[in-house]
Amino acid sequence: MDTLFQFVDASLFATLIEMKDNDENDFLDYKTYEELYKDVRECVDLCHRDGVIKDEVARNPEKYIVLDDEMIPMLTQFRDDGVKVFLLTNSHWEYTSVAMNYLFHQADVDADLKLKNEWTDLFDVVVVGSCKPAYLVDPYLNLFRCDPSDGSLRNTDGLYEIEALGEDGAKKFLSEGKIFQGGNWKHLTAMLEIEAGEEILYVGDHLYSDVLRSKRTLGWRSAFIMPELPEEMETFIKQKPLQIKIEEIRKLRDELSALGDSLKLTGDPEEDADIVLKLNDLEEDEVKIKSALSEMTREYHTAFHTIWGMMFQAGYQESRLAYFVSNYACLYTAKATNLGLTSTQKTFRTSSQMLPHDSLLFDDDTAFSEE
Repeated sequence: MDTLFQFVDASLFATLIEMKDNDENDFLDYKTYEELYKDVRECVDLCHRDGVIKDEVARNPEKYIVLDDEMIPMLTQFRDDGVKVFLLTNSHWEYTSVAMNYLFHQADVDADLKLKNEWTDLFDVVVVGSCKPAYLVDPYLNLFRCDPSDGSLRNTDGLYEIEALGEDGAKKFLSEGKIFQGGNWKHLTAMLEIEAGEEILYVGDHLYSDVLRSKRTLGWRSAFIMPELPEEMETFIKQKPLQIKIEEIRKLRDELSALGDSLKLTGDPEEDADIVLKLNDLEEDEVKIKSALSEMTREYHTAFHTIWGMMFQAGYQESRLAYFVSNYACLYTAKATNLGLTSTQKTFRTSSQMLPHDSLLFDDDTAFSEE
């Protein structure tokens, strides 16, 4: 699983597998595991489209939407500093209006106040029903104007209309309304008067439809939102002493292995009884170390999650999630409002990374030398 969105799929799929394996339902006997997964995926997608999920959230936003007191001040600061801000969502206007009004007013306000949609003043462009990730890869998707009073749609020629308006075409185009449905990235960059993808920092919480597509396909700068990150970091700090012990024992194991290899190179184990004795002792020590490491590593990983362990690590290697985050997210953080903790002129720079041989040479205790 590479995103929180897949938890529902995984849970349902695992339940169906268990039912099928235990012969709990005759219908499942006629389904392959692949077919079961496709059915689950189709049903979950349908729930997102037919209103089963979003209608319930709209009826009771206090129960499902987590407020962030720093969101509106951050967006206000962006607007005051002249930063262009856009909202790009797969949700349609009706749900977007409810959710954004709740976030803006910090409460579920009356219908008259909702109709004002004051939150739209914080954005230069609002795109609903965007159909990501297709929005980021399909240049032929049509753009429609959306009437915020009733959600009705009106055709627009998009790029051709902006071009036909001549000088300041984008500003003239947006003066007629800045709320749209559908379209594609070409419409967005034209309305924002963006010349290159690197001018955009796209903030999203879905690894594939937000981060991967925008970065790999369009070259946008990307920021990945990971709400579970603070808990992961807190556990990491608490378990740091144990992690240090694990690294020390691993280093001891490597040293013993190097010693054993050196003994095999310098003498003949078949003829030298002393070497055989030493190798046997080293082998016994390695078994004890392996057992201790196994127990300590289990304790370390279960501290993060009793089954899955760390999000960013699988065994001694980075997890699949870590691979995609490090390769496709320019930034990652726990919540979007963390971007408001810096000035709008802040430059984010990547940290240097070392290959294994560089790490060995950088270690003060390395056995390698310049010779």
